[in-house]
Amino acid sequence: MSDVLPPGDTPAICYSGYRKGQSPRKGIYPSYDEIHQDLLLLAPRWRLLRLYDPTPHAETVLKVIRDEGLDMKVMLGLELAAELNNPKCPWGADFTEEQLVANRKNNDEEVERAIDMANRYSDLVFAVSAGNEATVEWTDHLVPVERVRAFVRRLRKSVNQPLTFCENYVPWVHDLRELAEELDFLSVHSYPIWEQQTVDHALVYTQANHGSVQSAFPHKPVIITEAGWTTGSNGRGIEPWNANEDLQALYVRELTDWATEAGILTFVFEAFDEPWKGSEDPMEPEKHWGLYFEDRTPKKVVDVLSPAPAAAVE
Repeated sequence: MSDVLPPGDTPAICYSGYRKGQSPRKGIYPSYDEIHQDLLLLAPRWRLLRLYDPTPHAETVLKVIRDEGLDMKVMLGLELAAELNNPKCPWGADFTEEQLVANRKNNDEEVERAIDMANRYSDLVFAVSAGNEATVEWTDHLVPVERVRAFVRRLRKSVNQPLTFCENYVPWVHDLRELAEELDFLSVHSYPIWEQQTVDHALVYTQANHGSVQSAFPHKPVIITEAGWTTGSNGRGIEPWNANEDLQALYVRELTDWATEAGILTFVFEAFDEPWKGSEDPMEPEKHWGLYFEDRTPKKVVDVLSPAPAAAVE
């Protein structure tokens, strides 16, 4: 795919290891032993992990990989807080000016935390993302594109890894051309189920999402950093009949087969169900994207995925 990235057929998955009672919002993180258990489950099938932020969770993941000699590498990200109010966010993104000022300061500090972690684990961090879904019109953590560009420039001065930004496919095509020119590769998210697609059309939809960005930037490598299928829903944005293990298994298998054949590096979302996400409703769709349940038992999808190749990621 590109000399700045691992081979496009390398198995990759998003990883957030928070279990019941744990949450990044509360600052309650998985232990070394819990993360070790997770990575031993994932290592037979996946070689690349995407981490969302330079928190103690990411630090422990990198420490486990190094200490245990696991054949894995990591894309490290930034979790950017809102720097602007966003009336277009359906679930609300209205902040006081005091909070926005504090968020801007935290975002600057987040960049420095990522720089420190990427440099201390330079043998394991293969790329750094300057943020996640911070420019799409519905986001609850809206950040001006110029600020994202400033974060990229700060990272460029301080880390050796290739740089990207993770975003829904729509802003890439319409709003992020100047940002794209400053990045080594572009990272696209595709969620057919959130856009009322059935599984019969889901892969074609994802291919079109990726293709629209690649066509807009033919000179840039374009990868997929989130694509998946939830297995449960209370009806909030996703019809319950369209969310189950059988449909997840079908979509993820088709997705990974296509991505492997096409040489498009693709991170499946998400390794484990995340009970801390969304509302208190146990059927909140945000909680059920895992390929494994929160108790670490596998869903049907795991049985249809092939083991990762034996060769190490260079």
